[in-house]
Amino acid sequence: QLQASGGGLVQAGGSLRLSCAASGRTLSTYAMGWFRQAAGKEREFAARISRSGGQTYYADSVKGRFTISRDNAKNTVYLQMNSLKPEDTAVYYCAADVRGVYSRRQIDYEYWGQGTLVTVSS
Repeated sequence: QLQASGGGLVQAGGSLRLSCAASGRTLSTYAMGWFRQAAGKEREFAARISRSGGQTYYADSVKGRFTISRDNAKNTVYLQMNSLKPEDTAVYYCAADVRGVYSRRQIDYEYWGQGTLVTVSS
């Protein structure tokens, strides 16, 4: 099971850090990703990180503002979100890429967390 947490209400320009913890699984064996889904829109890719944490990749919409990281000793993946904008409002999901495809496609992620809501007010 993946458990995403850390969402909440923040003003535009503010910051939040999301966490994704695992129970019953060792996240260090998976590449990981964060996706988000705004109301009325399809879920979209936000960021991904390799198993070791040495490689990261971001959607253009979050590049330079969001940072994905991981602490394999704590079995946790993070998404640091800075300079938040109202358009970042969404439910954020963490997901595990078991096969190590390292892609931005949702179909390549086998395990998903339940989502945490981020609301950015203007």
